[in-house]
Amino acid sequence: MLIDSHCHLNYKGLVEDQLNILERARQRGIGLMLNIATRESEWDAVLDTAVREPDVWATVGIHPHEADDHPHIDTAKLIQWATHPRVVGIGETGLDYYYDHSDRQRQQRSFRAHIAAARDTGLPVIVHTRDAEQDTLAIMREEMEKGAYSGVIHCFTASGAFADAALDLGLYISLSGIVTFKSARDLQETAARLPLDRLLVETDSPFLAPVPHRGKSCEPAYVADTAAFLADLRGETLEDLAAATTANFHALFAKAA
Repeated sequence: MLIDSHCHLNYKGLVEDQLNILERARQRGIGLMLNIATRESEWDAVLDTAVREPDVWATVGIHPHEADDHPHIDTAKLIQWATHPRVVGIGETGLDYYYDHSDRQRQQRSFRAHIAAARDTGLPVIVHTRDAEQDTLAIMREEMEKGAYSGVIHCFTASGAFADAALDLGLYISLSGIVTFKSARDLQETAARLPLDRLLVETDSPFLAPVPHRGKSCEPAYVADTAAFLADLRGETLEDLAAATTANFHALFAKAA
């Protein structure tokens, strides 16, 4: 069994054909999917999908792109929604300085609020970081000093040094279809040496379809292609990689177990 640890089933490109997309994932051995929230307006729909589908779980959170539009989403609000039995994580949150769709200070405040909610609830925080390694790491370290929390760097594309620092903090690393791209040599070098007991796989669908599906709308079934590539890259069997990443998912997202 494989688990898609990060997908957006209620995004355009998936929601229109959601039932068939879920069935295709099941036919390829995808046993669970984590449906990620990025803005408050979609929380109800994300949760509805998780309530309806027993192999889909949900998160609540505000993407850094959306921080400007969600100043009212604080730790207390996240904690309140996290009590829902189908919510197993906080996020996605983090910092994105590549697009700067939201003010950087607001992104940082939102990120800290999410980490505080993760600490209070015991649920893992799902971290997005792009062109913001230094500030992301500084915030994660400062918040860890306030009290331990768990989490994952999702759709990892950062440097090897950042991966090492995140692992030192006890976080997990999740790899998407980007690792299959020919241009992703540096990422592949990092992926090849990540500890197996801290590794997850994801699609981030409907984005970033892996080879051989590039150019298509991504969907959870394609996590099988990413996993197969990754197993070959690391010199492991697909069965071993699948078993390890599934166990890792349940260790991190313990509420889903």
